Amino acid sequence: MKDNIILIGFMGCGKTSVGIRLSYQRRQTMIDTDKWIEKKQKMSISEIFETYGEETFRRMETQCLEELIKTADKQIISVGGGLPMREENHALLKELGKVFYLKVTPETVYERLKDDTTRPLLQVEDPMGRIRALMQQRGPVYESCADVILEVSDKSFDEIVQDIGSV
Repeated sequence: MKDNIILIGFMGCGKTSVGIRLSYQRRQTMIDTDKWIEKKQKMSISEIFETYGEETFRRMETQCLEELIKTADKQIISVGGGLPMREENHALLKELGKVFYLKVTPETVYERLKDDTTRPLLQVEDPMGRIRALMQQRGPVYESCADVILEVSDKSFDEIVQDIGSV
């Protein structure tokens, strides 16, 4: 296993914000897999979904993990909310480093993302219903991938960083 910190969880749980703070605190590079894919593809996640579909994007996520296993060490890696849903990604995540699941409530997600139009999976008539359904499906998978589960709904990003540092 490599010496990286991997942040997983549902969209809006704070993976990127926590990752940035961790990278400053530890003086380690932070990689956001969504940003990595956007840079490599020269298009946004929304454009990738629209042009190629979700399955192609999910394959790109797996390719990203395979590449990071070869190149990333002592880094903070924030992964897209759907990335752990592919069975083949579980072993890749474990190989990449220590996996922290930032667990959040559907209400917290909704409050944080209700005005965010960049989330293709939430551009539906009933975003709260969609959040609940996706979280019910994804929660057990996140838990099975995680080395550490942190309940983060009522915590500040700095408190979450402190929790990760104490593990």
